[in-house]
Amino acid sequence: MDIREIQNLIKFVAKSGATEVKLEMDDFKITIKTTEAGAAEASYFQHYPAAQPMQPMMQQVAAPSTPAPAAPSTPVAAPAEDNSKYITIKSPMIGTLYRKPAPDKAPFVEVGATISKGDPVCVIEAMKLFNEIESEVSGKIVKILVDDMSPVEFDQPLFLVDPS
Repeated sequence: MDIREIQNLIKFVAKSGATEVKLEMDDFKITIKTTEAGAAEASYFQHYPAAQPMQPMMQQVAAPSTPAPAAPSTPVAAPAEDNSKYITIKSPMIGTLYRKPAPDKAPFVEVGATISKGDPVCVIEAMKLFNEIESEVSGKIVKILVDDMSPVEFDQPLFLVDPS
């Protein structure tokens, strides 16, 4: 199963309304859990070498979401309207985001940089594979929403692009 199939499975589970799906094959195990709203909240993938016995799966514990809705209700509404003219580049997978191609290199993009469709904007490491993320739009980077070397979730906003 490749990363695209896993991404499609996560999207399907999020839209289906199922709360938890487990898939076990000979060499890997996937568990996808969704929130009540249907969004994929946490997913887990572990690759097991065929020659070794399966190990128990570690559970990911989601942080309580009680404080989050109370605090940002007013501040989030105003910026959302201001950002409506921008296109959001979102993470196509779960992993660790790197803004540079290598530690000693310059970042792929900075605020104010002009990008074209197909230009690399970052790298996401998932399961020890480094996946170059390319822009699907042309425009100017107006905001970088994720810090370098930080974990990202599937469909998490990464960059805001002004297409004009």
